[in-house]
Amino acid sequence: MQRLFFVLGALLLALVFTSDARAQQAGMKVGVVDIQRAVMQTEDGLRATATLKKLFDSRQQELNRKQTDLQKQKEDIDKQARAISKDAYTKRMEDLQKQLMELQAVFVDYNKELEKKQKELTDPVFEKIVGIVKRIATTEGFDLVVDKATVAYVRTDLDITDKCITLYNSGGSASPTPPPAPSGAPAPAPAPSAGH
Repeated sequence: MQRLFFVLGALLLALVFTSDARAQQAGMKVGVVDIQRAVMQTEDGLRATATLKKLFDSRQQELNRKQTDLQKQKEDIDKQARAISKDAYTKRMEDLQKQLMELQAVFVDYNKELEKKQKELTDPVFEKIVGIVKRIATTEGFDLVVDKATVAYVRTDLDITDKCITLYNSGGSASPTPPPAPSGAPAPAPAPSAGH
């Protein structure tokens, strides 16, 4: 997913730079957002990180225990190498190798499980952040918002990441100040308050 954003962002950035003169003439407004930071620093993102850490830590402890057990088995086999027959030694080493391969498979499965859980926990946050980015872009008149991961430099006043995090944590209901109405156009009516 990040790779897709990177590629799209790079393409959009290239378009922005190649048409820079036209963009300046047209008054194009470009913003930037650190999607990864926005997702991970929301309250839901922080909770997801804590949940994943607990899951990872418990899995890591289990893997460490199994690895320690296999290391002890290896030491025992090495100690007994001269006392047992070559066939017995070979058989025990083959069994140990099989257990090591099984442990590696468990490790791969745990990683897949963690990735799946991370996606499950962060995809809804990501979708909501993207919606907030769109809303900010619309209300503040941004023509283009790119992911900060694809940009070498950006002025801090163009970075809307903190605003996205704040809006997300406030329930996403707060709306940024709308752009001023064109001259001669009526001002927008105030939004009705909740409960009326």
